[in-house]
Amino acid sequence: MARWQNKQTPTNWKLPTIIIITTLLTLMFVIPTLIVIPFTGDESTQASVETESNSNTATETPISLESPFDVHVLRTETNEVEKIPLEKYVTHVVASEMPADFEIEALKAQALAARTFIVRYLMQDNKKEIAGGADVTDTVEHQVYKNVDELRQVWGSDFHWKIDKITEAVAATQGEIITYSNKPITASFFSTSNGYTENSEDYWQGELPYLRSVKSPWDEEISPKFFDQKIFTKADLEEKLDINLSNSAGDFQLTRTESKRVETAKIGGETFSGRDIRDHLQLPSSDFTITKKDNHYVFTTKGYGHGVGMSQYGANGMAKEGKTYKEIIEYYYRGVQVSTLEQATPTLLAKK
Repeated sequence: MARWQNKQTPTNWKLPTIIIITTLLTLMFVIPTLIVIPFTGDESTQASVETESNSNTATETPISLESPFDVHVLRTETNEVEKIPLEKYVTHVVASEMPADFEIEALKAQALAARTFIVRYLMQDNKKEIAGGADVTDTVEHQVYKNVDELRQVWGSDFHWKIDKITEAVAATQGEIITYSNKPITASFFSTSNGYTENSEDYWQGELPYLRSVKSPWDEEISPKFFDQKIFTKADLEEKLDINLSNSAGDFQLTRTESKRVETAKIGGETFSGRDIRDHLQLPSSDFTITKKDNHYVFTTKGYGHGVGMSQYGANGMAKEGKTYKEIIEYYYRGVQVSTLEQATPTLLAKK
């Protein structure tokens, strides 16, 4: 065999060698390319998306909030006063008062209510004096306010997307307040209605033309706070209401307001307002029924909160249906307008 190979001419042995080498090169370079080609488009697209995303991140600018004045807030736990720019204050009130996973239009409506509340409060001449010269506290006495550290504790790893979403809502409405006859309104709000909001005079003293009872059908379907029950023993009820209960069927006589909440409650021979019963028994709502089982009294409630003004879950229900924040505001506060601070509060701005 070796002898036969030695007899080949140079031409005869070079040709097979060239063919073999060419075939190997083809296998090494062409076939891998053919294998890769079907996926190249997807990879190129993905790279493009990533580049675009990185580019957007790099060029994104923080949302700008411009505040015409500061709000001085008494932090009740530390007894210190924090000086907070108005729009930052509104952002943190919304973060503290409404779930961040609500629709953006509902958050915008809450931002208007929170901003209007503080602006109207600051315009009052007969404000209650607060320690340290603060304007408001951080509690439900005024509006709940939590700072960054407190929100981080509450939200944990969700902090960034939640505060960004709420900041977006506040920025979209900054400088806007709710007015009636060109004056800031009492922008009351609460969590969940019983299907209706309450006339102001049926819960508080004084009738306000924009705080009228309206239907709020969204709450029952979407609010986890719509129904509740509290059970009291006879002794508990007698102690909390300072009454003597008999065994007669006439122990409970209820009358109701236009919004179906309890107006008066005659219990154990004593007459209370629905609000008084709610306060004494710490009920979620003043829409309640009472049933007696053996030596226990079951109070079944509908709704959560005082019921006057804007229902937060109702606002979210409207937003889910495509309503804008202005439509939400104009529904829950009758006959109002959305105005700017410059239009409605030039005196306040001049003072600040």
